[in-house]
Amino acid sequence: MKEDIDPSNLPQHIAVIMDGNGRWAKRQGAARVFGHRNAIKAVREATEGCAELGVKYLTLYAFSTENWNRPKLEVDALMTLLVHTIRGEIKTLMDNNVRLTTIGHTESLPNDCQRELAEAMRETSGNTGLTLVLALSYSGRWEILEAVRQIATDVRDGRLTAGEVNETLFGQYLSTSGIPDPELMIRTSGEMRISNFMLWQLAYSELYMPDVLWPDFRKNHLYEAILSYQRRERRFGKTSEQLIK
Repeated sequence: MKEDIDPSNLPQHIAVIMDGNGRWAKRQGAARVFGHRNAIKAVREATEGCAELGVKYLTLYAFSTENWNRPKLEVDALMTLLVHTIRGEIKTLMDNNVRLTTIGHTESLPNDCQRELAEAMRETSGNTGLTLVLALSYSGRWEILEAVRQIATDVRDGRLTAGEVNETLFGQYLSTSGIPDPELMIRTSGEMRISNFMLWQLAYSELYMPDVLWPDFRKNHLYEAILSYQRRERRFGKTSEQLIK
């Protein structure tokens, strides 16, 4: 399947909603956190697969602002898992020339999580291959509101005029500033919604929503998603005939 992928038509940026950990654990008769622990291999496979193919950006929706409302036991376990995972994956990131960065309200994370993230980003900052973006304490509405607040402040303080605000400028105020919008968004588990994820950036993304639960996601599933993307015609509001001209 990998051999069928056209390397000249790769999405620069793939975004993933990693869904299905809880249902996967339930099928095993285990607690939800068991599913989160077993999702680490899927993260590794997706990251390595994108790095090997030459994809430039991979964004993983790891923890939303709404996830803080989950039971405290699950949230605490997720935060502990996040710390240990980041610490344990630095070698893999270095071996695959992957640079780590984050988007979201990361200041709301526990201090040990913030320290591990900062260290991992520092260690991988010189890598030049795939950029792995972890969306942590993130939501699309939160991001848009933060951008609006910053723009309003800059207009009030005279650094900007209202007439200067356009799509390009607005994008510079988002946490993904400098990162191209995702051409492909994958949501595992078969759910058909985007769950407050990258609401601005996904405007023209191709959506791919396989039934596989995230802990079972492997490189072949990534290849299937990319092949599906490559079979589609991306028109951006135009007609097929206009694209041919």
